[in-house]
Amino acid sequence: MLTRYEKFLEKLDKRLDKYFEEQCEFIKCKPGCSGCCEVGEYPFSRLELEYLMSGFMNLPFETKHKIKEEIKKLKQEKPQMHKCPFLIDKKCSLYQYRGIVCRTHGLAWYDEDENKIRLPYCVNIGLNYSKVFDRDTGEVLLQNPIKERLRIDSILQSDEAKKYNLEMGEIRPLMKWF
Repeated sequence: MLTRYEKFLEKLDKRLDKYFEEQCEFIKCKPGCSGCCEVGEYPFSRLELEYLMSGFMNLPFETKHKIKEEIKKLKQEKPQMHKCPFLIDKKCSLYQYRGIVCRTHGLAWYDEDENKIRLPYCVNIGLNYSKVFDRDTGEVLLQNPIKERLRIDSILQSDEAKKYNLEMGEIRPLMKWF
């Protein structure tokens, strides 16, 4: 199953790379920028979590220990929004194994269901898409948002995903899996 999921991710990443390229003038992401990983819930499907944990098993002992301690702390505190436990020194320790929510974050896309353009959180701190977003009015001046719904559930239920016969399982906030 994980091999099929990796093949699915290869296709998805190619499509997402194209989107990031098309919207590069609005994207400020760079190494060390981890605002999107500092506060969130991070929805993951069961299959994504299995994939993430397959990468976790290959991490050095010290890194695994830091992650386990962070998870333990978060389980005790139970915050609604939190830093991703896999973020260490402002870098994703499992970048290759990251979830779909992480892969799509940073892009602007049109949500047909709500008839609005979805912008990443970091627009509120003057980063991605800030030059086409009026923070006072909330108006989005982006002319060509991505026309694909970039929500985890939509991607996992897409025709592309179905071709790989994947059993994604339930979607939960990351910490609810631990």
